[in-house]
Amino acid sequence: MSYSGVGSSPGNVAVSHGGKMKLIDRRLKLTELLLRCSATALALLALILIVTNTQVKQIFTIEKRAKYTDMKALVFLVVANGIAAAYSLLQSVRCVVGSVKGSVLFNKSLAWAIFLSDQAVAYMSVAAIAASAESGLIGIRGEDELQWMKVCNMFGKFCNRAAGGTASAVLASVAMVFVSCLSAFSLFRLYGVATATQRQPNVAVTK
Repeated sequence: MSYSGVGSSPGNVAVSHGGKMKLIDRRLKLTELLLRCSATALALLALILIVTNTQVKQIFTIEKRAKYTDMKALVFLVVANGIAAAYSLLQSVRCVVGSVKGSVLFNKSLAWAIFLSDQAVAYMSVAAIAASAESGLIGIRGEDELQWMKVCNMFGKFCNRAAGGTASAVLASVAMVFVSCLSAFSLFRLYGVATATQRQPNVAVTK
């Protein structure tokens, strides 16, 4: 008499982890959705804080108005956050649609497109923040060697609001960096799944 599975090697028996993987997928999708929504809100907040930032200063008989377009770094930051907010919103919609449909994995082409797009938006945001921070530092301290005067002592309200917008952009960038890590995990997991499906389970039978 033969008994299927009796005396078989545990390492050669295919074990199903469908329930556990689905739970992990749901948690990953929820985390991704929360991060993308946070990035959208924070990037939009940074954009609003900077675009609406203005201050008028009376210097003797001259009226000088400070606005974000006076600093090219802030213009770059506004553009970067606008792109990041729009992109994160579209990806959030994709996450919601995927959760409603119940889809877990997608094809490699789409995974690569999402991964590369996430990387590009994250790097662009970091570059814009670095440029804005450098310009802000010059505004606070000035640059004696180039004879650039301090401006934040005259336009304190403008500088403080710009700093708040930059801080919001930093938080949005952090959220996008974590999103990039999740998209990288989702991408390379597809290759692991493809490799696993090519393997045939080898079950030994003892007669």
